[in-house]
Amino acid sequence: MKTLHALAIGTLLSAAGLFSAADARSDNSAVRSSNATNAPDDQIEFITSPDRIKNVASNGAPMAIWEALEHGEKVECLDCIASVEPLLYDQNARTREISAWWLRRRILGVFGSGEVYERTVKTLAGDASPQRRAYAAYALGEFLAPPGITACATALTRDADGSVRAAAASALGRLNDDGGGALATALADSDARVKVAALNSAGRINVFSGAANLAALAGDGDATVRRRAVEVLESLHVKDSVASVLALAKNDPDATVRAAACHALGSFADASTQAPLTSIAANDTSSLVRDQAKIALRRL
Repeated sequence: MKTLHALAIGTLLSAAGLFSAADARSDNSAVRSSNATNAPDDQIEFITSPDRIKNVASNGAPMAIWEALEHGEKVECLDCIASVEPLLYDQNARTREISAWWLRRRILGVFGSGEVYERTVKTLAGDASPQRRAYAAYALGEFLAPPGITACATALTRDADGSVRAAAASALGRLNDDGGGALATALADSDARVKVAALNSAGRINVFSGAANLAALAGDGDATVRRRAVEVLESLHVKDSVASVLALAKNDPDATVRAAACHALGSFADASTQAPLTSIAANDTSSLVRDQAKIALRRL
């Protein structure tokens, strides 16, 4: 009897220890999802509570915010929206991104008249701070809603600040739209950041209407712009650009541009480039360029 009594006490103490550990793990800030699959406790997802979302949105470190919102994806909490919305303008880019991600999943409180999405559009259109306008553009890209296309296209062609135009160009790429030709227009922007952002978006959207504008960037004064232009010409397989790309492969002062141009020529597989590529493979001052020319020759 004494042995049974001791075992019973030991069992109760073990159970109490397990409950205590579970309480410590949840920290009263999350709700454990059902263990329908009988998975080990350390593999069970903990769902963020509304109070936890509001608390970390106001006072949390970036990683705490990311974790809380990721685990609160399906938590419907109207009161949380007002706490999360300011994070769209946080200094941390990852925080801004995941905040927009969380907000766009709300059934209520975000996309209605006068709510978060409409306020974000208005911020992009008229806020006095260029930084807030730029962050609003990025947020509209992450919201993935069609009205953001017009708002970002307008900002891309009209905003006086280059950082805002660049953000709007990036957002159009996220929205998979060229903004009714706004991306093509941006290729002639005076700010290299805008051109690079527009090129990045042109290379990722399904339909880009400004392929004919890309070759003109072969003469751009910024090496990053020239290199990205070549890469986008290659990704879109604009074979009419062979002459301008070959000129860069032979003469561009930047080795990364020459290497990108050789790579593109291999993709174009135009037999007329064999002789110049052979010369580049033998004589270019950069081993990177020579190697790319040799690879291109094998693809002709």
